[in-house]
Amino acid sequence: MDGSSTRRQRLALLTLCVTMFMSMLDNVIVNNALPRIGQDLDAGISGLQWVAEGYSLVYAALVLTGGALGDRHGRTRVFRLGLALFTLGSVVAALAGTIGVLVGARMLQGVGAALLTPGSLALLRHVFTDEGERAKAIATWSGVSALGLSVGPVVGGPMVEHLGWASVFWINVPIGVAGLLLAARVLPDIPPRPRRIDLAGLALSAAGLALLVYALIEGPSRGWTDPRVLGCGAGGVVLLLVFLLVELRLAEPMLELRLFRDGVLGGALLSGFMVSFGMFGALFFLPLMMQGTLGWSPAAAGYAGLPMTAMLVVGAPLSQRLTARSGPRLPLVLGLLLCAAGLGGLALYGDHARYPEYLWTLFAMGLGMGLTFTPVSISVMTRVSPAQTGMASAAINTLRELGGVLGIAVLGAVLTNRLTDSLTAALKRLGVPPDAVGPIADAPVGAVHGGSAAALPGPVQDAVDGAFIDGIHLAVLCGAAGLAVTAVLVAVLFGRARPVAAAGPADAGQPHPQPAEPADSAEPVRSAEPAEARGA
Repeated sequence: MDGSSTRRQRLALLTLCVTMFMSMLDNVIVNNALPRIGQDLDAGISGLQWVAEGYSLVYAALVLTGGALGDRHGRTRVFRLGLALFTLGSVVAALAGTIGVLVGARMLQGVGAALLTPGSLALLRHVFTDEGERAKAIATWSGVSALGLSVGPVVGGPMVEHLGWASVFWINVPIGVAGLLLAARVLPDIPPRPRRIDLAGLALSAAGLALLVYALIEGPSRGWTDPRVLGCGAGGVVLLLVFLLVELRLAEPMLELRLFRDGVLGGALLSGFMVSFGMFGALFFLPLMMQGTLGWSPAAAGYAGLPMTAMLVVGAPLSQRLTARSGPRLPLVLGLLLCAAGLGGLALYGDHARYPEYLWTLFAMGLGMGLTFTPVSISVMTRVSPAQTGMASAAINTLRELGGVLGIAVLGAVLTNRLTDSLTAALKRLGVPPDAVGPIADAPVGAVHGGSAAALPGPVQDAVDGAFIDGIHLAVLCGAAGLAVTAVLVAVLFGRARPVAAAGPADAGQPHPQPAEPADSAEPVRSAEPAEARGA
């Protein structure tokens, strides 16, 4: 390969990595800004949840459709459209003057991210044709994606403190503009191929997720027996079940559920889902605890995440070497267990704990995250046919994002329920009327922005802080339990993986790159697409 081609490959990798880093960063960089957003835009905990969930919910609902649109209209074209929408959404978010406008802007960012991320990994596979170079490029891309999630709190805290909360959105604008210019010059134009857009799947999945998340977020404040909460929760579950049934009957589904028949693919996708479930939930609520209950500044809360970032940087290349040497099972299981240990370890410390005491939990979570990202991507992308790469990439990102959506919603519901129960009991002992519990329960946010919490008597404020810590402890223990169970399931699924029969002669000769030959490998999952659609 000549120097010009190599340089173009490197620039293409840089473009795809930087834009993916930005979309992952936006999942979590806003977290340290939430207390200040609550102050300036007069939002409580449920409103702040929607700021985080607006992005993730739309992303999770549309990313599979984004993969199909990339196949049908050209992956590079859709990638550029997504990057433009993401950049525009960042501008609107930075200028937002109400919580409603901010949530809407976050949703526009989610649309952009859903369009650009499926094509990112598919373009990477097209740019790097050599199997060894492709494996290294995928590992780099995966590591950068994971780094975006870990760096977010570290970068966001100082920016919020010194530049204001809008700065966490302005930072995306120059990156997005530079990415658009580079994409126009260095990314290849991949010819589109005929692809049916699964409108029924899109409508069912988007509506089902929206209703379910609404019920989970509003349930603690409205009450789980509230008719609206019950109706939305039941409606969401029914729509998602119908979505699964519809997808199983389609020739070109939005989500290829047959991928889960293979133990390696199913285990890898489950790992990505659960890591996001536990880590996104923790990264959402910990800044509220640090800045509200513990009284830390945004910068201090951000710098507290540096150990996690450092270990993620260590874990990503270590994961690549372990995957190449022994297959993806070892780094995935080890990473899940480390995430579980670190997340569960946070329950050992209360509001008087010193930072050095729980530092080990941040090291464990950072290393665990670093170990999981690369083997998830490599496991999936090396076991599907070339025509399925867009769909497979979208499936990875959908389940990761869906894990984050449900992590914030489910663990938030656990936290809020425990907070309310603990606070009710504590205030009853102090002689506070029961009807005052609801307004006082917002004190962890109010304490940061000088709202009602500032006027609370000392014993009441202590009760609020203690109840919030109780809620955090139960939430992280639930997340840790889920991660530990997943580690066991992944070990079993990878160990029992069997070769999958090919669909027919149409697949003969299709390249399925294998950067390593791990002991737990099996034949790639084959597509049922017509032979003429291959290689798009």
